[in-house]
Amino acid sequence: MTITQKGYNMNQRNFNNEMERIMLNPTNKGKHLLLHSCCAPCSSAVLERLRSFFRITVFYYNPNISWEEEYHKRVEEQIRLIQSFNEMEDVTAGEAYSIDYIEGDYEPELFFSVVKGLEQEPEGGARCEKCFDLRLKKTFELASQQKVAGRWVDFVTTTLTISPLKNAPLLNAIGERFALDYTIPWLPSDFKKRNGYKRSIELSAEYDLYRQDYCGCAFSKKVL
Repeated sequence: MTITQKGYNMNQRNFNNEMERIMLNPTNKGKHLLLHSCCAPCSSAVLERLRSFFRITVFYYNPNISWEEEYHKRVEEQIRLIQSFNEMEDVTAGEAYSIDYIEGDYEPELFFSVVKGLEQEPEGGARCEKCFDLRLKKTFELASQQKVAGRWVDFVTTTLTISPLKNAPLLNAIGERFALDYTIPWLPSDFKKRNGYKRSIELSAEYDLYRQDYCGCAFSKKVL
């Protein structure tokens, strides 16, 4: 059975409800979450929602971004957003946790090698699945190290499920597979639920974030 087939069979699950049950379990309060982030706009609503429950380390790993200038622009926006969140009063008052940040290697050549032969695939197809797999595997590899930002990692998830254009069941299927491989729990999510995507647009305007109109790779830009 392929990952895509697994994602299809997972369509009946409510990943948002599953996440909320984990968050509402008092024993999980303050646990360390390694959050793969695709960009500042998508991470905005995710961080707002989770930072009162989890100690979060944002892992920015996106080798799919084909142009170096574009990559660094998005990195700068991610860092600026995290700094803004960390300066908020609720962090000072202890009502929310400070957010840590780690930037992965920028290795677009690896992305191109992974999706070689899939260049003509439609957006959201097999090429995107390979891209998700690459980024989440790297996230779990980091989580499997002894400590990240000075703490053991208790959960891993990604901001990618906030996008209406991304396949949340597929992303959760990939995450759960790596969770078994690395024996680190995956936090199920569908961040677009509860108006998550709408909230990300509002926060992007509030923080004047650069909001790109394509995921990052040359193939997605070509589709537009």
